[in-house]
Amino acid sequence: MSLIEKAAQRLDQLKQASGESASELPAQPSAVDKPEAETAAIRSSEVPKAAAGHAFSRVVSRVAQIDLQRLHSLGLVTPDHPRSSIAEEYRVIKRPLLRNATATGAAKIDDGNLIMVTSALPGEGKTFNAVNLAISMAMELDYTVLLVDADVSRPSVLRQLGLPPEKGLMDVLAGDVTDLSEVLMRTNIEKLSILPAGMPHQRATELLASDAMTRLLEQMASRYPDRIIVFDSPPLLVTTESRVLATHMGQIVVVVEAERTTHATVKQALSTIESCPIKLMVLNKSRGQGADSIYGYGYGYGYGDALREQAA
Repeated sequence: MSLIEKAAQRLDQLKQASGESASELPAQPSAVDKPEAETAAIRSSEVPKAAAGHAFSRVVSRVAQIDLQRLHSLGLVTPDHPRSSIAEEYRVIKRPLLRNATATGAAKIDDGNLIMVTSALPGEGKTFNAVNLAISMAMELDYTVLLVDADVSRPSVLRQLGLPPEKGLMDVLAGDVTDLSEVLMRTNIEKLSILPAGMPHQRATELLASDAMTRLLEQMASRYPDRIIVFDSPPLLVTTESRVLATHMGQIVVVVEAERTTHATVKQALSTIESCPIKLMVLNKSRGQGADSIYGYGYGYGYGDALREQAA
């Protein structure tokens, strides 16, 4: 008897001993044996999970297209008109701010790259100045700029730039958006990004004063050492949000409307931000000309006329 025949005989003996036939053993299920409907159900339950995880890992900031010709026609700074009078004015305004933001050693200012633009009263031109300042700084070779609309009660940055409302700061602080990158907007102005104010929230002041806001500011300020962050905040004497925000800032620019805002009003506004180490002032809508002007030189331009700058 050959080895093969002996093996077959031995296999028959084992089957008889166990009382089972190989043909009676239950077959193991195979994927190809599953009904088509069941297979389709498995696929439909598995694919979204994988896709969702992949999409989350690839969150990319949105891109906003700003109409530069429109901005120029409104008298704002634009990178395609770098030698305009308004661009020259903001070169003067931004220089001390940039110097303070990048100071080192004994001259270093904590959070110097966090710059808040505000005013004492509504309508003095703070948003106009914040947008111009951010665009002018973005035209520098060595910095990137994030413009934050922190006027959460009356957001104006996107409207000034001709863009529709979007989710933003309030949605992050309220927990409705989990990742800051989901609401950041890159723009067609190189090195300029925007964080919109987001949806209105009845507890805006508390959210701006929350630990979440502190952590967010720390993240924004330290994540990129070459980033300047400009905040357009509410007026100081109208809401409490700007006073809360001021406690986090390294520098504050107070916009003063010429021939309207009184000296007493300016002093009252400044008294609310005493904790900030650096405070500068911009005289807006001034018609004064010449070296004998109390606020220095100036041009007539833009939204009614002009921007003046002088450190307080």
